[in-house]
Amino acid sequence: MFGTVLVANRGEIARRVFRACRALGLRTVAVYSEADRGAVHVRDADRAIEVGGAPARESYLNAERILEAARQARADAIHPGYGFLSESWRFAEAVRRAGIVFIGPGPEAIRKMGDKIEARRLMSAAGVSVLPGSFDPVADVAAAEAIAREIGYPVILKAAAGGGGIGMARVAKPGDLAAAFAAATRRSQAAFGMGELYVERYLERPRHVEVQVFGDRVGSVVHMHERECSIQRRHQKLVEESPAPGLAPATKTGLTAAAVAGARAIGYTNAGTMEFLVDEGGGFYFLEMNARLQVEHPVTEEVTGLDLVVAQLRAAAGEPLPWGQSEIVQRRAAIECRVYAEDPSKGFLPSPGTVQRLELPSGEGIRIESGVEPGSTVSVHYDPLLLKLIAHGATRDQAIERLADALDRCVIEGVRTTIPFLRGVVASSEFRQGRVHTQMLEQGAFNA
Repeated sequence: MFGTVLVANRGEIARRVFRACRALGLRTVAVYSEADRGAVHVRDADRAIEVGGAPARESYLNAERILEAARQARADAIHPGYGFLSESWRFAEAVRRAGIVFIGPGPEAIRKMGDKIEARRLMSAAGVSVLPGSFDPVADVAAAEAIAREIGYPVILKAAAGGGGIGMARVAKPGDLAAAFAAATRRSQAAFGMGELYVERYLERPRHVEVQVFGDRVGSVVHMHERECSIQRRHQKLVEESPAPGLAPATKTGLTAAAVAGARAIGYTNAGTMEFLVDEGGGFYFLEMNARLQVEHPVTEEVTGLDLVVAQLRAAAGEPLPWGQSEIVQRRAAIECRVYAEDPSKGFLPSPGTVQRLELPSGEGIRIESGVEPGSTVSVHYDPLLLKLIAHGATRDQAIERLADALDRCVIEGVRTTIPFLRGVVASSEFRQGRVHTQMLEQGAFNA
Protein backbone atom coordinates (compact mmCIF):
# COMPACT_ATOMS: atom_id res chain seq x y z
CA MET A 1 0.00 0.00 0.00
CA PHE A 2 1.21 3.49 -0.87
CA GLY A 3 1.70 6.00 1.95
CA THR A 4 0.48 9.39 0.72
CA VAL A 5 -2.54 10.16 -1.44
CA LEU A 6 -3.21 13.47 -3.19
CA VAL A 7 -6.84 14.16 -4.07
CA ALA A 8 -7.11 16.15 -7.30
CA ASN A 9 -10.52 17.55 -6.44
CA ARG A 10 -12.44 19.71 -4.01
CA GLY A 11 -15.55 19.86 -1.83
CA GLU A 12 -17.41 16.86 -0.49
CA ILE A 13 -15.70 14.25 -2.68
CA ALA A 14 -12.24 15.33 -1.53
CA ARG A 15 -13.40 15.02 2.08
CA ARG A 16 -14.91 11.60 1.36
CA VAL A 17 -11.62 10.30 -0.05
CA PHE A 18 -9.66 11.75 2.86
CA ARG A 19 -11.92 9.82 5.25
CA ALA A 20 -11.18 6.56 3.46
CA CYS A 21 -7.45 7.32 3.51
CA ARG A 22 -7.54 7.92 7.24
CA ALA A 23 -9.27 4.56 7.72
CA LEU A 24 -6.25 2.92 6.08
CA GLY A 25 -3.68 5.07 7.88
CA LEU A 26 -2.63 6.96 4.74
CA ARG A 27 -1.38 10.54 4.66
CA THR A 28 -3.51 13.00 2.67
CA VAL A 29 -2.78 15.99 0.45
CA ALA A 30 -5.38 18.53 -0.69
CA VAL A 31 -5.06 20.86 -3.64
CA TYR A 32 -6.92 24.13 -3.87
CA SER A 33 -7.43 27.18 -6.04
CA GLU A 34 -7.17 30.78 -4.94
CA ALA A 35 -10.95 30.81 -4.52
CA ASP A 36 -10.84 27.75 -2.26
CA ARG A 37 -8.11 28.90 0.09
CA GLY A 38 -10.51 28.81 3.05
CA ALA A 39 -12.50 25.75 1.92
CA VAL A 40 -13.35 22.93 4.30
CA HIS A 41 -11.52 20.26 2.30
CA VAL A 42 -8.27 22.22 2.62
CA ARG A 43 -8.34 21.85 6.42
CA ASP A 44 -9.32 18.19 6.23
CA ALA A 45 -6.02 17.06 4.72
CA ASP A 46 -2.64 16.56 6.37
CA ARG A 47 -1.18 18.98 3.85
CA ALA A 48 -2.62 21.42 1.31
CA ILE A 49 -1.03 22.95 -1.78
CA GLU A 50 -2.36 25.82 -3.89
CA VAL A 51 -2.42 24.99 -7.59
CA GLY A 52 -3.64 28.13 -9.34
CA GLY A 53 -6.30 30.73 -9.93
CA ALA A 54 -10.03 30.48 -9.36
CA PRO A 55 -11.00 29.35 -12.89
CA ALA A 56 -10.85 25.56 -13.01
CA ARG A 57 -8.65 25.59 -16.12
CA GLU A 58 -5.98 27.38 -14.06
CA SER A 59 -6.18 25.00 -11.10
CA TYR A 60 -8.25 21.82 -10.87
CA LEU A 61 -8.05 21.22 -14.63
CA ASN A 62 -4.36 22.09 -14.84
CA ALA A 63 -2.77 18.64 -14.99
CA GLU A 64 0.81 19.87 -14.76
CA ARG A 65 0.05 21.93 -11.64
CA ILE A 66 -1.58 18.88 -10.04
CA LEU A 67 1.41 16.68 -10.88
CA GLU A 68 3.83 19.29 -9.56
CA ALA A 69 1.86 19.38 -6.29
CA ALA A 70 2.09 15.59 -6.08
CA ARG A 71 5.84 15.69 -6.61
CA GLN A 72 6.20 18.47 -4.04
CA ALA A 73 4.22 16.47 -1.47
CA ARG A 74 5.95 13.20 -2.44
CA ALA A 75 2.55 11.62 -3.01
CA ASP A 76 2.58 7.97 -4.07
CA ALA A 77 -0.94 8.08 -5.52
CA ILE A 78 -3.54 10.47 -6.91
CA HIS A 79 -7.30 10.07 -6.52
CA PRO A 80 -9.17 12.19 -9.08
CA GLY A 81 -12.63 12.15 -7.44
CA TYR A 82 -15.29 12.87 -10.04
CA GLY A 83 -15.51 15.69 -12.56
CA PHE A 84 -12.45 17.77 -13.46
CA LEU A 85 -9.66 15.38 -14.57
CA SER A 86 -11.28 12.14 -13.39
CA GLU A 87 -12.11 10.91 -16.91
CA SER A 88 -9.11 12.36 -18.71
CA TRP A 89 -7.09 9.46 -20.10
CA ARG A 90 -4.25 11.87 -20.82
CA PHE A 91 -4.09 12.83 -17.14
CA ALA A 92 -4.22 9.19 -16.03
CA GLU A 93 -1.40 8.41 -18.46
CA ALA A 94 0.66 11.38 -17.26
CA VAL A 95 0.22 10.25 -13.64
CA ARG A 96 1.44 6.78 -14.58
CA ARG A 97 4.44 8.20 -16.49
CA ALA A 98 5.35 10.23 -13.42
CA GLY A 99 5.64 7.01 -11.42
CA ILE A 100 2.54 7.79 -9.37
CA VAL A 101 -0.42 5.44 -8.90
CA PHE A 102 -3.68 6.62 -10.47
CA ILE A 103 -6.58 5.52 -8.26
CA GLY A 104 -9.00 4.54 -10.96
CA PRO A 105 -9.09 2.60 -14.22
CA GLY A 106 -6.21 2.52 -16.67
CA PRO A 107 -5.91 5.29 -19.28
CA GLU A 108 -6.81 2.93 -22.13
CA ALA A 109 -10.17 2.03 -20.57
CA ILE A 110 -10.88 5.71 -19.89
CA ARG A 111 -10.06 6.60 -23.49
CA LYS A 112 -12.27 3.87 -24.93
CA MET A 113 -15.26 4.78 -22.78
CA GLY A 114 -14.75 8.53 -23.25
CA ASP A 115 -15.25 8.15 -26.99
CA LYS A 116 -19.00 7.54 -27.07
CA ILE A 117 -18.98 6.03 -30.55
CA GLU A 118 -16.15 3.62 -29.76
CA ALA A 119 -17.92 2.72 -26.53
CA ARG A 120 -21.05 1.83 -28.54
CA ARG A 121 -18.99 -0.37 -30.85
CA LEU A 122 -17.20 -2.12 -28.00
CA MET A 123 -20.35 -2.79 -26.02
CA SER A 124 -22.20 -4.07 -29.06
CA ALA A 125 -19.30 -6.42 -29.81
CA ALA A 126 -19.44 -7.65 -26.21
CA GLY A 127 -23.10 -8.57 -26.65
CA VAL A 128 -24.49 -5.58 -24.74
CA SER A 129 -27.65 -4.07 -26.26
CA VAL A 130 -27.24 -0.57 -27.68
CA LEU A 131 -29.85 1.74 -29.13
CA PRO A 132 -30.32 1.61 -32.91
CA GLY A 133 -28.18 4.29 -34.53
CA SER A 134 -24.81 5.09 -36.05
CA PHE A 135 -21.52 3.42 -35.16
CA ASP A 136 -19.49 6.15 -36.86
CA PRO A 137 -19.64 9.95 -36.78
CA VAL A 138 -22.21 11.32 -39.21
CA ALA A 139 -20.46 13.44 -41.82
CA ASP A 140 -23.30 15.86 -42.54
CA VAL A 141 -27.03 16.45 -42.35
CA ALA A 142 -27.71 14.15 -45.30
CA ALA A 143 -25.99 11.25 -43.55
CA ALA A 144 -27.94 11.97 -40.36
CA GLU A 145 -31.18 12.05 -42.34
CA ALA A 146 -30.45 8.67 -43.89
CA ILE A 147 -29.86 7.06 -40.49
CA ALA A 148 -32.93 8.73 -38.99
CA ARG A 149 -35.11 7.38 -41.82
CA GLU A 150 -33.74 3.91 -41.20
CA ILE A 151 -34.23 3.79 -37.41
CA GLY A 152 -37.33 6.02 -37.25
CA TYR A 153 -38.16 9.28 -35.48
CA PRO A 154 -37.78 10.65 -32.88
CA VAL A 155 -33.98 10.53 -32.83
CA ILE A 156 -31.35 12.17 -30.70
CA LEU A 157 -28.12 13.75 -31.89
CA LYS A 158 -25.21 13.30 -29.51
CA ALA A 159 -21.66 14.65 -29.32
CA ALA A 160 -19.09 11.90 -29.87
CA ALA A 161 -16.93 13.44 -27.14
CA GLY A 162 -19.92 14.40 -25.01
CA GLY A 163 -21.07 13.99 -21.47
CA GLY A 164 -23.50 15.56 -19.03
CA GLY A 165 -26.08 16.10 -21.74
CA ILE A 166 -23.92 18.68 -23.55
CA GLY A 167 -24.30 18.70 -27.31
CA MET A 168 -27.48 16.63 -27.34
CA ALA A 169 -30.54 17.50 -29.41
CA ARG A 170 -33.86 15.64 -29.74
CA VAL A 171 -35.38 15.67 -33.22
CA ALA A 172 -39.06 14.79 -33.52
CA LYS A 173 -39.52 15.01 -37.29
CA PRO A 174 -37.45 15.27 -40.50
CA GLY A 175 -38.01 19.00 -40.95
CA ASP A 176 -36.29 19.76 -37.64
CA LEU A 177 -33.10 17.80 -38.30
CA ALA A 178 -31.00 20.39 -40.16
CA ALA A 179 -31.36 23.10 -37.51
CA ALA A 180 -30.79 20.63 -34.67
CA PHE A 181 -27.69 19.24 -36.40
CA ALA A 182 -26.18 22.73 -36.74
CA ALA A 183 -26.94 23.64 -33.13
CA ALA A 184 -25.59 20.37 -31.69
CA THR A 185 -22.43 20.68 -33.77
CA ARG A 186 -21.81 24.21 -32.47
CA ARG A 187 -22.36 23.17 -28.85
CA SER A 188 -20.11 20.14 -29.20
CA GLN A 189 -17.34 22.19 -30.79
CA ALA A 190 -17.55 24.82 -28.06
CA ALA A 191 -17.61 22.33 -25.19
CA PHE A 192 -15.24 19.61 -26.39
CA GLY A 193 -13.17 21.15 -29.17
CA MET A 194 -14.70 18.82 -31.76
CA GLY A 195 -18.08 18.85 -33.44
CA GLU A 196 -18.51 15.18 -34.38
CA LEU A 197 -22.02 13.82 -33.79
CA TYR A 198 -23.75 10.46 -33.94
CA VAL A 199 -27.42 9.52 -34.13
CA GLU A 200 -29.49 7.24 -31.88
CA ARG A 201 -33.13 6.28 -31.62
CA TYR A 202 -34.80 8.43 -28.95
CA LEU A 203 -36.72 6.60 -26.24
CA GLU A 204 -39.85 8.21 -24.83
CA ARG A 205 -40.17 8.12 -21.03
CA PRO A 206 -37.29 5.71 -20.34
CA ARG A 207 -35.82 4.97 -16.96
CA HIS A 208 -32.14 5.65 -16.32
CA VAL A 209 -30.72 2.68 -14.42
CA GLU A 210 -27.03 2.17 -13.80
CA VAL A 211 -24.95 -0.69 -12.45
CA GLN A 212 -21.92 -0.25 -10.20
CA VAL A 213 -19.05 -2.46 -11.34
CA PHE A 214 -15.63 -3.11 -9.86
CA GLY A 215 -12.57 -4.88 -11.25
CA ASP A 216 -9.14 -5.81 -9.97
CA ARG A 217 -5.79 -6.40 -11.64
CA VAL A 218 -6.11 -10.19 -11.60
CA GLY A 219 -9.18 -10.17 -13.83
CA SER A 220 -12.07 -10.35 -11.36
CA VAL A 221 -15.08 -8.18 -12.21
CA VAL A 222 -18.19 -7.94 -10.04
CA HIS A 223 -21.30 -5.79 -9.90
CA MET A 224 -22.66 -4.09 -6.80
CA HIS A 225 -26.26 -4.02 -8.00
CA GLU A 226 -28.21 -1.22 -9.62
CA ARG A 227 -29.17 2.37 -8.94
CA GLU A 228 -32.21 4.26 -10.21
CA CYS A 229 -31.19 7.70 -11.53
CA SER A 230 -34.21 8.83 -13.54
CA ILE A 231 -35.01 12.12 -11.77
CA GLN A 232 -32.82 14.60 -13.62
CA ARG A 233 -32.55 18.17 -14.81
CA ARG A 234 -30.69 18.92 -18.04
CA HIS A 235 -29.66 15.23 -18.20
CA GLN A 236 -27.95 15.54 -14.80
CA LYS A 237 -29.14 13.50 -11.84
CA LEU A 238 -30.85 14.93 -8.78
CA VAL A 239 -32.13 11.86 -6.92
CA GLU A 240 -30.66 8.35 -6.95
CA GLU A 241 -31.65 5.18 -5.14
CA SER A 242 -30.97 1.49 -4.76
CA PRO A 243 -32.63 -0.91 -5.34
CA ALA A 244 -34.36 0.51 -8.42
CA PRO A 245 -38.09 0.47 -7.54
CA GLY A 246 -40.29 -2.01 -9.34
CA LEU A 247 -37.55 -3.28 -11.63
CA ALA A 248 -38.52 -6.69 -13.02
CA PRO A 249 -36.15 -9.43 -11.78
CA ALA A 250 -35.40 -10.51 -15.36
CA THR A 251 -34.48 -6.94 -16.30
CA LYS A 252 -32.20 -6.59 -13.30
CA THR A 253 -30.49 -9.90 -14.07
CA GLY A 254 -29.96 -8.80 -17.66
CA LEU A 255 -28.63 -5.39 -16.64
CA THR A 256 -26.11 -6.69 -14.13
CA ALA A 257 -24.90 -9.44 -16.48
CA ALA A 258 -24.49 -6.92 -19.32
CA ALA A 259 -22.60 -4.51 -17.06
CA VAL A 260 -20.12 -7.16 -15.97
CA ALA A 261 -19.69 -8.41 -19.55
CA GLY A 262 -19.05 -4.88 -20.79
CA ALA A 263 -16.50 -4.12 -18.07
CA ARG A 264 -14.74 -7.43 -18.60
CA ALA A 265 -14.56 -6.85 -22.36
CA ILE A 266 -12.37 -3.78 -21.87
CA GLY A 267 -10.26 -5.19 -19.03
CA TYR A 268 -11.74 -2.69 -16.59
CA THR A 269 -10.13 -2.19 -13.17
CA ASN A 270 -11.24 -0.23 -10.10
CA ALA A 271 -14.70 1.39 -9.69
CA GLY A 272 -16.89 2.27 -12.64
CA THR A 273 -20.53 2.53 -13.64
CA MET A 274 -22.38 1.15 -16.64
CA GLU A 275 -25.40 3.30 -17.47
CA PHE A 276 -28.50 2.07 -19.29
CA LEU A 277 -31.85 3.31 -20.53
CA VAL A 278 -34.74 0.96 -19.72
CA ASP A 279 -37.91 1.13 -21.80
CA GLU A 280 -41.47 0.54 -20.60
CA GLY A 281 -41.32 -3.10 -21.67
CA GLY A 282 -38.20 -3.82 -19.64
CA GLY A 283 -35.81 -3.74 -22.60
CA PHE A 284 -32.51 -2.04 -21.81
CA TYR A 285 -29.80 -0.32 -23.85
CA PHE A 286 -26.25 0.76 -23.04
CA LEU A 287 -26.00 4.52 -22.63
CA GLU A 288 -22.43 5.16 -21.50
CA MET A 289 -19.82 4.17 -18.96
CA ASN A 290 -18.54 6.49 -16.26
CA ALA A 291 -14.94 5.37 -15.79
CA ARG A 292 -14.63 6.73 -12.27
CA LEU A 293 -16.30 6.87 -8.86
CA GLN A 294 -19.86 8.20 -9.08
CA VAL A 295 -21.43 11.06 -7.16
CA GLU A 296 -24.13 8.61 -6.04
CA HIS A 297 -21.80 5.88 -4.73
CA PRO A 298 -23.10 6.32 -1.13
CA VAL A 299 -26.42 4.62 -1.95
CA THR A 300 -24.55 1.51 -3.07
CA GLU A 301 -22.44 1.63 0.07
CA GLU A 302 -25.53 1.87 2.25
CA VAL A 303 -27.33 -1.08 0.66
CA THR A 304 -24.29 -3.39 0.45
CA GLY A 305 -22.35 -2.35 3.57
CA LEU A 306 -19.17 -1.95 1.49
CA ASP A 307 -16.80 1.03 1.42
CA LEU A 308 -16.19 1.72 -2.27
CA VAL A 309 -13.44 4.28 -1.72
CA VAL A 310 -11.45 2.02 0.60
CA ALA A 311 -11.93 -0.68 -2.06
CA GLN A 312 -10.61 1.74 -4.70
CA LEU A 313 -7.48 2.39 -2.66
CA ARG A 314 -6.84 -1.30 -2.06
CA ALA A 315 -7.43 -2.22 -5.71
CA ALA A 316 -5.11 0.57 -6.89
CA ALA A 317 -2.43 -0.86 -4.60
CA GLY A 318 -2.75 -4.16 -6.48
CA GLU A 319 -4.83 -6.12 -3.97
CA PRO A 320 -7.41 -8.57 -5.34
CA LEU A 321 -11.07 -7.98 -4.61
CA PRO A 322 -11.83 -9.26 -1.09
CA TRP A 323 -15.34 -10.45 -1.97
CA GLY A 324 -16.95 -12.60 -4.60
CA GLN A 325 -20.22 -11.84 -6.38
CA SER A 326 -22.33 -13.98 -4.04
CA GLU A 327 -21.13 -11.98 -1.04
CA ILE A 328 -22.37 -8.65 -2.43
CA VAL A 329 -25.99 -8.47 -1.32
CA GLN A 330 -28.57 -5.64 -1.26
CA ARG A 331 -29.69 -5.67 2.36
CA ARG A 332 -31.77 -2.48 2.56
CA ALA A 333 -32.92 0.56 0.60
CA ALA A 334 -31.12 3.89 0.24
CA ILE A 335 -31.95 7.19 -1.49
CA GLU A 336 -29.65 10.15 -2.18
CA CYS A 337 -30.65 13.75 -2.85
CA ARG A 338 -28.13 16.14 -4.33
CA VAL A 339 -28.49 19.57 -2.75
CA TYR A 340 -27.28 22.28 -5.13
CA ALA A 341 -26.99 26.04 -4.74
CA GLU A 342 -29.52 26.56 -7.52
CA ASP A 343 -32.92 28.22 -7.81
CA PRO A 344 -35.46 25.63 -9.04
CA SER A 345 -38.07 28.34 -9.64
CA LYS A 346 -35.73 29.93 -12.21
CA GLY A 347 -34.84 26.85 -14.22
CA PHE A 348 -32.21 25.69 -11.70
CA LEU A 349 -30.14 28.82 -12.22
CA PRO A 350 -26.95 28.70 -10.10
CA SER A 351 -27.09 30.75 -6.90
CA PRO A 352 -23.56 31.81 -5.93
CA GLY A 353 -22.97 33.56 -2.62
CA THR A 354 -22.04 32.84 0.97
CA VAL A 355 -23.63 30.18 3.16
CA GLN A 356 -24.80 32.24 6.14
CA ARG A 357 -26.58 29.50 8.09
CA LEU A 358 -26.29 25.74 7.87
CA GLU A 359 -28.23 23.24 9.98
CA LEU A 360 -27.96 19.66 8.81
CA PRO A 361 -30.08 16.77 10.07
CA SER A 362 -28.75 13.68 11.81
CA GLY A 363 -30.21 10.53 13.25
CA GLU A 364 -30.75 6.90 12.46
CA GLY A 365 -30.53 6.12 8.77
CA ILE A 366 -29.21 9.57 7.79
CA ARG A 367 -25.84 10.23 6.14
CA ILE A 368 -24.48 13.59 5.01
CA GLU A 369 -21.60 14.20 2.61
CA SER A 370 -20.95 17.94 2.71
CA GLY A 371 -18.40 20.29 1.23
CA VAL A 372 -19.56 23.46 2.98
CA GLU A 373 -19.90 25.08 6.40
CA PRO A 374 -21.28 28.43 7.64
CA GLY A 375 -19.22 31.09 5.87
CA SER A 376 -18.37 28.94 2.86
CA THR A 377 -18.38 30.73 -0.48
CA VAL A 378 -20.30 29.18 -3.36
CA SER A 379 -18.19 30.24 -6.32
CA VAL A 380 -19.32 30.92 -9.87
CA HIS A 381 -16.32 28.91 -11.04
CA TYR A 382 -17.40 25.42 -9.94
CA ASP A 383 -20.32 23.02 -9.86
CA PRO A 384 -22.70 24.35 -7.18
CA LEU A 385 -23.16 21.02 -5.33
CA LEU A 386 -23.34 21.81 -1.61
CA LEU A 387 -23.95 18.42 -0.10
CA LYS A 388 -25.53 15.02 -0.54
CA LEU A 389 -28.26 13.83 1.80
CA ILE A 390 -28.61 10.06 1.98
CA ALA A 391 -31.32 8.17 3.85
CA HIS A 392 -31.48 4.42 4.25
CA GLY A 393 -33.91 2.02 5.84
CA ALA A 394 -34.98 -1.59 6.00
CA THR A 395 -37.52 -0.81 3.25
CA ARG A 396 -37.93 1.85 0.58
CA ASP A 397 -40.91 3.30 2.47
CA GLN A 398 -38.81 3.71 5.60
CA ALA A 399 -35.99 5.33 3.62
CA ILE A 400 -38.49 7.77 2.05
CA GLU A 401 -39.94 8.77 5.41
CA ARG A 402 -36.49 9.35 6.86
CA LEU A 403 -35.50 11.35 3.79
CA ALA A 404 -38.62 13.52 3.92
CA ASP A 405 -38.02 14.28 7.59
CA ALA A 406 -34.35 15.05 6.99
CA LEU A 407 -35.16 17.45 4.14
CA ASP A 408 -37.63 19.26 6.40
CA ARG A 409 -34.89 19.68 9.04
CA CYS A 410 -32.24 20.86 6.57
CA VAL A 411 -31.71 24.65 6.82
CA ILE A 412 -29.42 26.54 4.44
CA GLU A 413 -29.47 30.34 4.24
CA GLY A 414 -27.48 32.76 2.13
CA VAL A 415 -27.97 30.97 -1.19
CA ARG A 416 -30.97 29.48 -2.96
CA THR A 417 -31.01 25.68 -2.93
CA THR A 418 -32.80 22.75 -4.53
CA ILE A 419 -34.25 21.63 -1.18
CA PRO A 420 -37.80 22.92 -1.91
CA PHE A 421 -37.79 21.01 -5.19
CA LEU A 422 -36.46 17.85 -3.51
CA ARG A 423 -39.20 18.04 -0.90
CA GLY A 424 -41.72 18.14 -3.74
CA VAL A 425 -40.15 15.10 -5.38
CA VAL A 426 -40.21 13.05 -2.20
CA ALA A 427 -43.82 14.06 -1.46
CA SER A 428 -45.10 13.21 -4.94
CA SER A 429 -47.23 10.14 -5.49
CA GLU A 430 -45.27 9.23 -8.63
CA PHE A 431 -42.00 9.03 -6.73
CA ARG A 432 -43.51 7.22 -3.76
CA GLN A 433 -45.01 4.63 -6.05
CA GLY A 434 -41.76 4.23 -7.97
CA ARG A 435 -43.24 5.43 -11.27
CA VAL A 436 -40.24 7.40 -12.49
CA HIS A 437 -38.71 8.24 -15.86
CA THR A 438 -36.14 10.68 -17.21
CA GLN A 439 -38.61 13.23 -18.60
CA MET A 440 -40.61 13.82 -15.43
CA LEU A 441 -39.14 17.22 -14.64
CA GLU A 442 -39.59 18.68 -18.14
CA GLN A 443 -43.16 17.35 -18.20
CA GLY A 444 -43.99 19.18 -14.96
CA ALA A 445 -44.37 16.20 -12.65
CA PHE A 446 -42.91 18.08 -9.66
CA ASN A 447 -43.47 21.56 -8.30
CA ALA A 448 -40.22 23.53 -8.32
